[in-house]
Amino acid sequence: MRAKNISCAALLALSCTLAGQAVAQNYMVPAGTAAYIRAAVESDERSEEMRARDAARKPAEILTLSGVKPGDHVIEIAGFGQYYTTMLSAIVGESGRVGMYDLPYTGARAGAASAAFVAEHANTQYYLANYNDVVFPNNVDVVFNVLYYHDLGLQDVDRAAMNRKLFAALKSGGRYVIIDHKAEDGSAWRDTESLHRMGAETIVEEVTAAGFRLTVNSDLLANPEDDRKSMVFAPGTRGATDRAVFVFTKP
Repeated sequence: MRAKNISCAALLALSCTLAGQAVAQNYMVPAGTAAYIRAAVESDERSEEMRARDAARKPAEILTLSGVKPGDHVIEIAGFGQYYTTMLSAIVGESGRVGMYDLPYTGARAGAASAAFVAEHANTQYYLANYNDVVFPNNVDVVFNVLYYHDLGLQDVDRAAMNRKLFAALKSGGRYVIIDHKAEDGSAWRDTESLHRMGAETIVEEVTAAGFRLTVNSDLLANPEDDRKSMVFAPGTRGATDRAVFVFTKP
């Protein structure tokens, strides 16, 4: 295992530890939210650790933007921790399915929990796969990549090829949801290793190059007080970063 993989695994462990220490904040599902999204967010299956992150993540609003609905086939890139997986599984229901695709290095720390989740949720599947080699299924409705696009460069993933594969996997009208920590404008991949942030405009350039159209560029998770210069796991910064929220659509 390369040094950068060890670093990412260590950060994953730190992330989980800090999440467990998070202080719960009040979060209310907005009025008018679809009943199936509300039920998923308010489900008793979600842990207190998950709920503690809701105020900063606004899951009902994100899920609404994604357009996910009962019966959908969803791909989740980097689903470890099951924050979104738990809600997606509840939303798509028995007639839908959610496939989690995680890189192999995450298996040592998150594999057992992911496998246990799948054992209890018949509409989910878990894959440890090299994104350069993976073959995605067809007729997918929605792809989620939450706070992980910046890691693709750190893991030597051919992003152009991966984006093309996801484009091919999606139905016409299918959506690719990407959320990530913003670095300084124009910084591209400069800060991915040191800060776990990246230039938001670079995400748009790479994903639209695969044929996607950017249909939503939301400030839902914006934080103008974040100077985008701090490590995302630093005390006082974690959960309070200025984040890009994009929805790309396959024409």
